[in-house]
Amino acid sequence: MRCLNEPIARQANYEDNCTGHFWEGRFKSQALLDEAAVLACMAYVELNPIRAKVAKTPEKSDYTSLQLRVKAALKCKQPTKLLSFIGNERKHQPKGINFSLEDYLMLVEETSRIIRDNKRGAISANAEKILSRLNIPSANWIKITSEFGKLFHGPVGTLQELTHYCEHLEKRRRHFAHCCEYLQAS
Repeated sequence: MRCLNEPIARQANYEDNCTGHFWEGRFKSQALLDEAAVLACMAYVELNPIRAKVAKTPEKSDYTSLQLRVKAALKCKQPTKLLSFIGNERKHQPKGINFSLEDYLMLVEETSRIIRDNKRGAISANAEKILSRLNIPSANWIKITSEFGKLFHGPVGTLQELTHYCEHLEKRRRHFAHCCEYLQAS
């Protein structure tokens, strides 16, 4: 990220004839340890324009990957520039996100309505089923997709995945273990 950050900041400062920090805050990189963490982070990012009240619907959110996914889905395709959703297939797994594009679009659309209309806890039965498959408590989903950056400051995933991650890095302590509760049903 640093290698991308610096030349972009220098060019922008040159074009604007100014100096100083170009980015609002420092860049951040977090390990997303499982499918639920990846999907929650994706939804959080996709919903930024909704939370900021810049767009009323996800498909009208300029500069998001969701807009590309929706346009492609209307043609029964997936965007070639993005990693594809491959469904829940496990055998001979192609490269892609182990989740259904249709389920993801529905979950983000419904979440955007809840956030936009400020209807906390109004998750449909279909969304409940999807979240259940991800093992994310529906009560936590809106909080996760609204406050991801505040809730998670390190690796993101279930406690089991965090443990594997720490073992792999030969770390004795599992910092941020308390955050795992948001992504895991009891």
